[in-house]
Amino acid sequence: MRVRFRGTRGSLPVPGPQTVKYGGNTTCIEVRADDGGLLILDAGTGIRELGRELAADGPAICDIFITHTHWDHISGLPFFLPLFVPGSRVTLHGPADPLNMTGIEAALARQMEYPFFPVRTAELAADIHYHTLVEGETVDLGFARVTPLLMNHPAPNFGYLVCCDGRTLFFTGDHEPFGNIYLPGDDDFEAYAALVEERRRVVLDLLRGVDLLIVDAQYTPEEYERKKGWGHGSMATALELGHKAGAGLTVLTHHDVNRTDADLDGLDAWLRARWKGRGVRFELAREGMELRP
Repeated sequence: MRVRFRGTRGSLPVPGPQTVKYGGNTTCIEVRADDGGLLILDAGTGIRELGRELAADGPAICDIFITHTHWDHISGLPFFLPLFVPGSRVTLHGPADPLNMTGIEAALARQMEYPFFPVRTAELAADIHYHTLVEGETVDLGFARVTPLLMNHPAPNFGYLVCCDGRTLFFTGDHEPFGNIYLPGDDDFEAYAALVEERRRVVLDLLRGVDLLIVDAQYTPEEYERKKGWGHGSMATALELGHKAGAGLTVLTHHDVNRTDADLDGLDAWLRARWKGRGVRFELAREGMELRP
């Protein structure tokens, strides 16, 4: 299994001279099996360049797994060239929208409606399929098995466990550590605390011993204290998750839009000093970075 980071940024793309090293495109991760099978995790702006490479070789076959439908995770879809290539077969997997009572097909269709985009889904040339997932439903692609797990974010967000070529990867999508929304002494505090603990156990049980853990780590610990409830984790909570899960390698991603390459270099050095000797292998995600778990 080969993993390549095509987009590492959160919220919106920030291309420019200060984001060259870690990248300015939003979330997209390419996962290739040894036999050439392709699945893609999220379709932020980083999917555009991947699509150009695929289309250069003719029709493509791939499965795209959307963690959730916030713009920074889907805005690259209309620019994914295989959708315009006859003979391509693209399957889009992801969560339902419980508010609008729609499936994952809306992630593509809505942003290509007039007046938002000049091309409608009906005009796309590829053979496109949609698969709205439910938690725990394992998708067998032949070359890989993918299992969704509901994470903690203001929109329905699936983390994905990928089993491929005898190795395992888990990607959280956007995720904030589970926490109690009630204060000690509130009537519902104890009951909710039990639910939080159960959810933590479910996540850890699925992640335990994973070869590669890719985690939302948008904030510093100090920033996270001011932004609890925003739906993202901190670098510290990401590394703690990797440590508890016994992950072979933890990769921190979804970099904040305000961070320059110099900022991230500094945070990387700070984290390495703070976590030295604690048995956690980690990297900050960089656009173009390839890993073989």
